[in-house]
This record gives sequence, structure tokens and C-alpha cells, in this order.
Amino acid sequence: MELRQLRYFVRVVELGSMGSAAHDLGLVQSALSQQISRLEGELSTRLLHRTSKGVTPTEAGLAFFREAQLSLRHAEQASRAAQHSRLAGNVRVGLSPAITSVLGLPFLLAMRERYPDVTVRLQESFFNSNQLHLRQVDMTVLFQPQEGRGWTIQPLVSERLFLVRPRSQAGPRPAARVRLAQLKDVPLVVNIGPKGLRFVVDAAFARARIQPLIVAEVDSIPLTMDAVAAGMGAAIASWAGLGPAREADERFHFAEIMDAAARRNAWLCSLSDSELSPAALGARMVLLNVARDLVRSGRWKGVDLLPVDAVPPPLHES
Repeated sequence: MELRQLRYFVRVVELGSMGSAAHDLGLVQSALSQQISRLEGELSTRLLHRTSKGVTPTEAGLAFFREAQLSLRHAEQASRAAQHSRLAGNVRVGLSPAITSVLGLPFLLAMRERYPDVTVRLQESFFNSNQLHLRQVDMTVLFQPQEGRGWTIQPLVSERLFLVRPRSQAGPRPAARVRLAQLKDVPLVVNIGPKGLRFVVDAAFARARIQPLIVAEVDSIPLTMDAVAAGMGAAIASWAGLGPAREADERFHFAEIMDAAARRNAWLCSLSDSELSPAALGARMVLLNVARDLVRSGRWKGVDLLPVDAVPPPLHES
């Protein structure tokens, strides 16, 4: 016996007509009649008197009608309770400092509004792939995820990269876009490699067959910006990676690097669905929606949404 059969029977009795009930339920009359006959067969009793003027419930049908109404009300109450119930629990999210500067606060605010009884533990780290592998976090955003670990990997954004220079050295009318070929003799302050952004930068220069002029390697965004401001050279960064330096927009000029290879894709990676708690499953959807809303509203600059069917390439771990 199915809830839809109860719903069909109740409507037939309420309207007193198989044809009217079929029209109201969006069914053909023969299909509705078949469902009622199947219900009578399961109960081994006749529920309706069928006449040329319509249908009326038998004595058994009238008793069944009352109980069916009660069952449908209980089912509706159960559905409403499930839809309005509050998830509770804990969820662990690991984000890199760059991603945290964009996603962190909007995600926390959205979780507070959507699931106020879920406690979010947001960890800022460069080693989130290891933490996910060790199950120290439930989900994270990675730039070079490894498939085949049982993770759920969902496409997020494609980040453009920018050349960052002091405005005093950018010229009176600095170009808004540059090519890697134009950077052959430009002194660069780069990340310590070979992972993360440095991997993408090295691969882009290699594809363009250019040997970059690297004058310093650092593992600190503030120090990188200080080195650029001091005139040591230019930097290559994503917009999110410039988070701590955004208050210094007047000091720096950002030119988008137009080479196709000068991009890095970000993926939302989580433990498998079977390993995630209901709270973590809800948080993953919130994180995905927040990221997409930030891009569509223009608050996450310098990125494009990845197609929903994008697949990560077999790159090294980030």
C-alpha cells in the first residue's frame, strides 16, 4: 500500500466521481481506476460502489476513508517536520588563507542563518589535502586535487592570475592586460615551490618557453607585497591571494595575464557522501552556493565559474 493510493482513494470519495478525481489529480481515468482496484485487491475488500451516477464508499470504504485521511495528515506533518527540522552537529572545513579571505566570512554567516545549530570549525591551512586524506577535515577547496581517494570532487571556479606592480612603476597609462612573453625580463618575487600557485606559474612559463627572472622566493603574502612595494620586482597572484593587500590598491597596479595557461582551477573536495554527517552534507551545499553567489554578484573578482561537468586533470597534489 502506498501513500499515493490513499491520496487517490480519499479524493475519489471526496468528489464522488472517478472522472472528476482523475481530472483533479492529473491522471487518466483508467489509471486511477486501476490504482483503486489494486488497493481493493490488497485489502481483499470492496471499497466503492460504482454506479452510472458516480461512486460511493461501502461500509468498509467509509471506515477506510476515515483512517486514510488520518494517515495522510500524519504523513504531511512528518514531511513538514523534516523540512523544518534543524540540523545539529559539527562540521570541519579547511581553507587556504587566500580562499578564506573570500569565502570564510560569507560561509560562516550563511551557515549561521541556514543551520544555527551546526557548529563550524574553520581551519586555515596550506595543507588541507593532507588533512582531508587523514580525515581531519570534512571538506576543503583544493587547486590540484587527486582523484581515486574516494573523495567527492565538485568544480568551483577558475582563477585568473594578475601581474602586480607598484603604481609608480606601471607607467602613466598602465596596460590592463599583459602576456607572459612581455614578462621575460621583469624581475619577479614568487612563491616558494613547487606546489600551489608556484606550480601553475612555472607550468605557464614553461609552456610559453620563457625562463622567468626570479629575484626572490617567499612564502608570505604580506612579505611579497612589501617586496613589490619596495621595488624588488613584480608578483604574480590571484585576486583572492591579494586579500591582505586590498587596502593598498592605491599603491599597486594589477594587470591580468591573458595566457590560457595562467589560470588555476579550484575544486570543492569532501569526504565521500557515506562518510559525511547530515550537518556536513548541508554545509557542503551551503559552501558551494555561497561561492557561486559571490562569483555571480561580482564580489569574488578575477574568477569564472567552472562548468558543472568539469573534471580535474591528473596534476600533483596541492
